[in-house]
Amino acid sequence: MSDMDLESPIDPLDDNLGLDEEDIDHLKRLRAAWGLVADFAFGDLLLYVPSLSDQGNYIIVGQVRPSTSQTLYPQDLIGKQVPIAEVPIVAEALVSGRIVNGNRDLGERPDPVLISAIPVRRVSTKTLGVVTMVWEDEAGRRPGQLEHTYHELATGLSRMIAEGAFPFPGESVSVEEAPRVGDGVLVIDSQGLVSFASPNSVSVLHRSGVHIPVVGSQMEDLGIGVGAMQGAFVSHVPVIEEIERRGDIYILAQCVPILAAKKITGAFILLRDVTELRRRDRLLLTKDAAIREVHHRVKNNLQTISSLLRLQTRRLDEPKATEALREAERRIRSIAIVHEILSRDSANQVPFNEIVRSLVRLATDTVMTERPIEIKVHGDAGAVLAEIATPLAVAVAELLQNAVEHAFESADNETDKSGEVGTIDLVLSHSNDLLTVEVRDNGVGLPDGFTLDSTGTLGLSLVRDLVRSQMAGELTLFNDGGTVARLTIPISPNRAPTTVEI
Repeated sequence: MSDMDLESPIDPLDDNLGLDEEDIDHLKRLRAAWGLVADFAFGDLLLYVPSLSDQGNYIIVGQVRPSTSQTLYPQDLIGKQVPIAEVPIVAEALVSGRIVNGNRDLGERPDPVLISAIPVRRVSTKTLGVVTMVWEDEAGRRPGQLEHTYHELATGLSRMIAEGAFPFPGESVSVEEAPRVGDGVLVIDSQGLVSFASPNSVSVLHRSGVHIPVVGSQMEDLGIGVGAMQGAFVSHVPVIEEIERRGDIYILAQCVPILAAKKITGAFILLRDVTELRRRDRLLLTKDAAIREVHHRVKNNLQTISSLLRLQTRRLDEPKATEALREAERRIRSIAIVHEILSRDSANQVPFNEIVRSLVRLATDTVMTERPIEIKVHGDAGAVLAEIATPLAVAVAELLQNAVEHAFESADNETDKSGEVGTIDLVLSHSNDLLTVEVRDNGVGLPDGFTLDSTGTLGLSLVRDLVRSQMAGELTLFNDGGTVARLTIPISPNRAPTTVEI
């Protein structure tokens, strides 16, 4: 095939091909579902649509390779323009609206391959494009029952494509763990009688405790996939169900009806043993529960320590010792808040705004000044990694507490008693790679000559070290109508820690 590159979007169906939205949606759903056809046909499928810009060409807008056989097209053909003269069978199917069978010389192969050109319809009168099904000629050997049955199923699905019945109305992309052809196939007639069972399907049934002869049995006798079959026969669309057998065996059964002139002529049922997947799911649930329990116990232990420190504080007469224990107790409570959030959800990321609400309440409870103080929260920090949440919570708590205690002091360290409300704004924002937290107040501001490295306060020193060593971020302090403390934390990994001082 002599192809020319087509300059188009990643998905050529999104280019201007003269198709309306419903046509494009139909073709995209066909591409999402046609893996079944390729597997049953042991062949490659290509989807051709006429080129709007060059009426002498077709554009290949879809390609799928079989998982049951070797591909005949190892190269990627999506987005290629093909002259109409090179694929006359496609032109015939597009014009006639009928399935056309023939053979084709691929050039690099010594023998021709078989090809079936299938018109694609959304409604009975409108042909959107053509699917070619290409597979090797088996003239040199006699195909077995499995190959013969699979080709019959591929033929039935091809007729449904030509009638506009496949993909099924409303059908979306299958779930990741949905059964495939290689997992196991049962073929049934319109009365639920099994006419064929692949070796893998028999193995799945044996593992689920079914040991009667499968072929010739009714689905009700097998006890597997009955609900999926009944649902598919009633709704005329595929139905998938999960069956639990003997308490420890889990089988997925998907029934796909075969339609002719809108009437069900039979169906095939795909079977997959998902026991191992469910075992892993249970292990993950157990692990998540264990992690949540660890966080819950850590939170309880921290709260116990906090209570002990609070009790000890009441027994002290030394003001400095009392203040030191209060600060330690508050920091422990900040850490406990994070573990409380993590005990509810063991996810690797934590919605930091939930933590912020508790930190604000913690800072508000410690206000002991005569001047009224109001703390406002703006913006959204998004979700942060669990290993960042703890040091960030401690840092934000320290900055809020520092603003509550010192922002509204006069030059002689006396609290401003003017009655004007002191405002502390906690501003949160995040992008794809950076988290920014600002604590702003309308207080007295930083003293002249202030530098972060020369500060003697334990709280700011703690914030500085946490930001540098555990969050690889930057801490900036400056005056702007009061004091502004700005934290910038890289969300992307491998960011070198730096500190900026103003």
